[in-house]
Amino acid sequence: MSSMWVLETPPPPADVRISYGALQHQFGDLRLPAGPGPHPVVVFVHGGFWRAKYDLEHAGHLCADLTRRGFATWSLEYRRVGHEGGGWPGTLEDVGQGTDFLRALAKEHPVDLSRVVVMGHSAGGHLALWLGARHRVPAGGPLHAEDPLRLRGVVALAGVVDLERAFHLRLGDGVVESFVGGAPSEVPERYRTASPAALQPLWLPQLLIHGTEDDTVPVSLSEAFCARGRELGDSVRCLTLPGAGHFEVIDPRSREWPQVVEAVRSLLGG
Repeated sequence: MSSMWVLETPPPPADVRISYGALQHQFGDLRLPAGPGPHPVVVFVHGGFWRAKYDLEHAGHLCADLTRRGFATWSLEYRRVGHEGGGWPGTLEDVGQGTDFLRALAKEHPVDLSRVVVMGHSAGGHLALWLGARHRVPAGGPLHAEDPLRLRGVVALAGVVDLERAFHLRLGDGVVESFVGGAPSEVPERYRTASPAALQPLWLPQLLIHGTEDDTVPVSLSEAFCARGRELGDSVRCLTLPGAGHFEVIDPRSREWPQVVEAVRSLLGG
């Protein structure tokens, strides 16, 4: 079966959908494993080139699988390009606010705030690594956070990890320009604060997983990011999956999926 089924098949429902902010798209889907907890948490950020027409529904399949394996999952929705306030900086503000909202969730649900990883796919892989880099965003700008939630690490699946390079490659029919609000030559400061590649080293464990046959986001983005991170002394690993395309990494029925699960386990310790 093609991994495209994840986009076309309704997922198992979440345990509860919870708003982390006052706006329409500021909510997340929480799934909790059996047992008293507190449970380790995977914050998941879906992809879709940051565009409004792609929402979090398809992520329910992988989140349900991870929850069955003992991880609480908090799948974030957020404002996207095409929504009022979407793109820069609203999309980034939303995923930051949604991740920090785990502190509020922990007051009512058995989640372990000392064991949190963020995982994202495609444009969500960009957002996941950016969440890992938030402590590196300079003060004074709209994206600076005083006290971002501490993470155990980040797993980026086929991530758009370098916005400037993605702009020049015209990924997603040139969507990076729409997302950031201009070209690198026009709004360089935005690229410096919104692109994980511009914020390296991140100083937390990162695992980038990417199929060699990905025709949506080229594997070279992840390979270059990992090489530069290692040069800078960062804790970053690159796992390339021979023959895999763009969607196998979010398909819990794919042969590649166990390696994604193992990546999460390795960062959370168990």
